[in-house]
Amino acid sequence: MNAEITLAGAEFVQRFSATRRGARLARRLAVHQLDAWGVPYGSELSGDVAVIVSELAANAVQHGLVPGRDFELRLVALADTLRIEVSDARGEHGPEVRPSGPCAESGFGLQLVGALATAWGVKDRVVGKTVWAELATRSASGPRACAPCAR
Repeated sequence: MNAEITLAGAEFVQRFSATRRGARLARRLAVHQLDAWGVPYGSELSGDVAVIVSELAANAVQHGLVPGRDFELRLVALADTLRIEVSDARGEHGPEVRPSGPCAESGFGLQLVGALATAWGVKDRVVGKTVWAELATRSASGPRACAPCAR
């Protein structure tokens, strides 16, 4: 069976409690789903997705929290791209990259996302917002450890 055919339009969607535990579970399930799609644990792509999901989920929990509302993780395998989306219930202010000093203990999350992703941004929803990031699954010289994700 050809993994590329079975992944055409592959998508994973899950809601999590807006807690630190929910954010941690989102990261773990994201890399588990990638493994099920043929991207091995410990590969460069798996590690990059783990960092991005960690940062976006942590931001949803810390800055997007509305009591009683969950956040949502969505992974979508597109042609040569993996799209990660984290949605929360607060839309009144979007994420912002803050300059960090050498002694700063926080504020580096979106800088990491920007460094790892080929593109990232935010879009409004009826309730809340979605912060998204895209990762190339193929480099210019060929597969990036995720040939199965490309279709």
